[in-house]
Amino acid sequence: MKTNQSTALYSAVITSDPRKSRIKRLRKYRSLYILAIPAIVYLIVNNYFPMAGLILAFKNYSYSKGIFGSKWCGLKNFTYLFGSKWAGIMFRNTILYNLVFIFLGTLIAVVVAILLSEVRSARAQKAYQVIILIPYLMSTVLIGYLVFAFFSSDNGFINNSILKPLGFDPVKWYMKPNAWPGILIFVQMWRSFGFQSIVFFATILGFDKTLYESAVMDGATTWQQITKITLPLLKPTIIILIIMSIGRMFSTDFGLFYQVPQNTGMLYEATTTIDTFVYRTLMEDHDVGRALAAGFLQSVLGFFVIMIANTIVRKVEPDSALF
Repeated sequence: MKTNQSTALYSAVITSDPRKSRIKRLRKYRSLYILAIPAIVYLIVNNYFPMAGLILAFKNYSYSKGIFGSKWCGLKNFTYLFGSKWAGIMFRNTILYNLVFIFLGTLIAVVVAILLSEVRSARAQKAYQVIILIPYLMSTVLIGYLVFAFFSSDNGFINNSILKPLGFDPVKWYMKPNAWPGILIFVQMWRSFGFQSIVFFATILGFDKTLYESAVMDGATTWQQITKITLPLLKPTIIILIIMSIGRMFSTDFGLFYQVPQNTGMLYEATTTIDTFVYRTLMEDHDVGRALAAGFLQSVLGFFVIMIANTIVRKVEPDSALF
């Protein structure tokens, strides 16, 4: 009896040793860790190694002297960023476009996901999912050509097939910056709502069906089921996706604002964001330091915004916070 108790006590001591527990866990899940090695290597090489180049944001980079030979310039690159005539425009466009994308994108995605959940045919559901996901999988370059096919001044579908038959003069869309916020918002909603809808739809499929069955037995209408069951249960997923989107508040889809408007100079007032500004600074002005300063500031601001948003959510809805 004493021997059995001693063995059990010894085993408890062994299993309570943190080092032995880690070794046991490594042996148990070693196949999963091995599978994760390529992804970890990619993450380190693609995301962490380039961070060493951030020192160029504080240097007056010279191609002849290299990274370590270039002279330090302190915050000069950042002061240029805010002193540029494009500073207010690019920050305004980046923030306002993202706010519209978050609000409209979430609203449209939730509506489409709920509509998909109301489709009773499994075959029809799969067909609709494929159809709405196609734009998300399309290349931005191809989308740019599609937009050009609609809005071209000479051969565009809108000018030749809509405005001309109605007796209106052709519109030179690529010289109308006031029209492009609406165009870019429409293009972004068209290409992005499918992926978000699939995420929300997959969440809805995981809901307990007995809740809906009980609601039907109590005489609840479809609208009441949506407002009283679906939306409350979907709220944590909505909040998490919104927090993640807020973390990209100072980042934009480069292809959307560069490829779709064809990098037209007349549209810079409506299409210049932080990402396009960084690209033009690097490729046209060949100023690596100023471009990295803009990108570094973009990352820092995004970090603080997501921390603030998560803190607010943690106080209001603790279960829906990211961390």
